[in-house]
Amino acid sequence: MVFLFELIGTTAFAISGAVVGIRKKMDLFGVAILAMTTAVGGGILRDIILNITPPSAFREPVFTLTSIGVGITAFVTVRYHIPLRRKAFCDALLHAMDSIGLGLFTVIGVEAAFVHVQDSNIYLAVFVGVVTGVGGGVMRDILSCSTPYILMKHFYACASLVGAVVCAALWFRIGSIPSMLIGAVIVVFLRNMAAHYRWSLPKIRPNEQPLKSS
Repeated sequence: MVFLFELIGTTAFAISGAVVGIRKKMDLFGVAILAMTTAVGGGILRDIILNITPPSAFREPVFTLTSIGVGITAFVTVRYHIPLRRKAFCDALLHAMDSIGLGLFTVIGVEAAFVHVQDSNIYLAVFVGVVTGVGGGVMRDILSCSTPYILMKHFYACASLVGAVVCAALWFRIGSIPSMLIGAVIVVFLRNMAAHYRWSLPKIRPNEQPLKSS
């Protein structure tokens, strides 16, 4: 079941990375690399934190190969003028795939912390879950010269944090798979609610001047 979660999350994040690469007018290689980085980047950070060497992305090539294949497929699809060129469709696809990938990878990170670390606590599980969830997206945004979602987009990292806390808190009460399912659903639900109702944390408005030179 965990393998299935990771495969679905890999595919979802690879699509989101490919969409960003296509919108940035990258070539085939660039789109494939951005898809792969988005899909496996969070897992690599997770394994480094948990001292799992080499990271699973290098030990199990199925995830890397899947993400590259997804990126190439998306690139070829757009080359033949299928609707990924339409901004509204592209935005909706990016949001959907990013939400699914965020939810699944968040709970996979929680699972890895509990499985690979003896005497693991909720704090470690939540921290690793959030890093796993947002890590690939941060790498994607940096490579594409965009401001990372977690620093500006409506309720992105916060949704991952809430889902990780719920998953970790329920882990020893209802079991691993039910808690992972609930945590992932909460992340996806919060992301969609935030996008629909435009939830966001407080920001400094352009006309506000919090810092004045002396």
